[in-house]
Amino acid sequence: MQLFGTTLANEVTAHSQRRNLPAETVLVQSNSYIRSLPIVLSGSIRVIREDEDGKEILLYYIKPGESCIMSFLAGIHDDTSKVRAVVEEDAEVLMLPIVKANEWVKQYPEWADFIFKLYHRRFEELLSVINAVAFQKLDDRIVELLKKKSAIYGSKDITITHQQLAEELGTTREVISRLLKQMEKRQMVTLSRNKVSLISAL
Repeated sequence: MQLFGTTLANEVTAHSQRRNLPAETVLVQSNSYIRSLPIVLSGSIRVIREDEDGKEILLYYIKPGESCIMSFLAGIHDDTSKVRAVVEEDAEVLMLPIVKANEWVKQYPEWADFIFKLYHRRFEELLSVINAVAFQKLDDRIVELLKKKSAIYGSKDITITHQQLAEELGTTREVISRLLKQMEKRQMVTLSRNKVSLISAL
């Protein structure tokens, strides 16, 4: 994947470490210091916010050609991460030292543009999360999350437990199970063990 011009691409290759990460690998822990910035080449990563009681909510996905602006901001300010990043599907990533990521904002306009576009995109996604939590019904949020996962995996059949859905949406498994059963009766989804399938009409 060619993300940058030749000069910057060579710099990225020279200074980063390439890693292959299986699904569910924790790439960034909450409250940890950020020393490297992940750039996703393939696969995807979900970014989650956790409260002190362990309750979670999904913020956004990092897809190929993207990075984590939250990690960048924490790293350049020598602050701890306020989010947790977990590999959604097997991923290949470049781990770029945060020192270089910060230096290049001034050195390479192309890199600065990459960072600023990421910031803008994540800001809009975080606004969408706030709007969804504040104004959307939970069953609509379930559908939206399933659509996102369907797009990531390229399949309407999504392998996921009710508990995982509950964690990503910041609610309980019992509530998710009840709503999914209602959605199945309305022919919006079909349910099987550890799998939810979207109906084509959606």
